[in-house]
Formats: sequence, structure tokens, C-alpha cells
Amino acid sequence: MAMRIAPDEGAPSVAIEIPLENPLPDYDLDQVEQPTPRDIDVLLVSQGFRDLVDDARGVLTDLVKHPPEHADPMHMMHVGFSDKPTFEIAQLTGAICPADDGVYRPGLWIVLRDTRSPQKHSLGEAALQSAREIATQLSKTLGLS
Repeated sequence: MAMRIAPDEGAPSVAIEIPLENPLPDYDLDQVEQPTPRDIDVLLVSQGFRDLVDDARGVLTDLVKHPPEHADPMHMMHVGFSDKPTFEIAQLTGAICPADDGVYRPGLWIVLRDTRSPQKHSLGEAALQSAREIATQLSKTLGLS
């Protein structure tokens, strides 16, 4: 189950859903696959999950301030965007993530907003790529996938 990234149409923001693919014993999240959304609710209100969200907020705040370098720096020039977007965290919360195999997993729901983009315009490809890189690094840092 991969993370989902959905740019908002007509707004300079992007929603990111990162499901927990592996148990996280450090957060007492051992059973991440559950048969119903109601079973996920119990996990989302647990102290371990709240600790995970707190840690995610710290890591995400740092990643937003200091985004990962793009693997191909010339890519930013090719898409006509020489300056990285300036994201802010509009939302960070728990999510119930349905999987293809009929189970549900807890996850993180993140909304990043580019403060430099015009209000009624969708994010460009370079900003979306930057958001993908931030989400990927967050997931790796916390061991979510």
C-alpha cells in the first residue's frame, strides 16, 4: 500500500496520506492491519499513535523548513520553477487508510500549502515533486513504509 498524494484543484495545496505498512513497536502499534475502520479508531486515539503524530510533526516541520534536495536539480529548471515552494503544514492528523486487500490501516493525513503560490491556482509539477520528496523522507525517517 503506497502513500497517496492528491493535489487540490484550484488551491495551492496538496493532501498526503501515508498508511502505516509495518508495525511500529516503539509506538506500541503492533497490529496495524485491522478488519474494520472502527478497529482503527482505537489505534488513532492511543498514546502510541499520538506520540507518532508528535514525532511526525517535528520531522515534518524540519523537512518543510529544509526540504530534501531534488535528485535532479536541473528538473526544477526544466519545469520552469527555479525556486522551491515554501510549504506550511495546514493539517497533520491520523487517518483510516483502506487497503486493496480489504483491511484498514492507521496512517497520517497531511495537508501542505505553498505560501508563495497564488490562492486560486493549483500547485505546479515542481511543487508537487517537492511535496512527494518531503513525504517520502518523512516516511523513511519514521519507518512508516
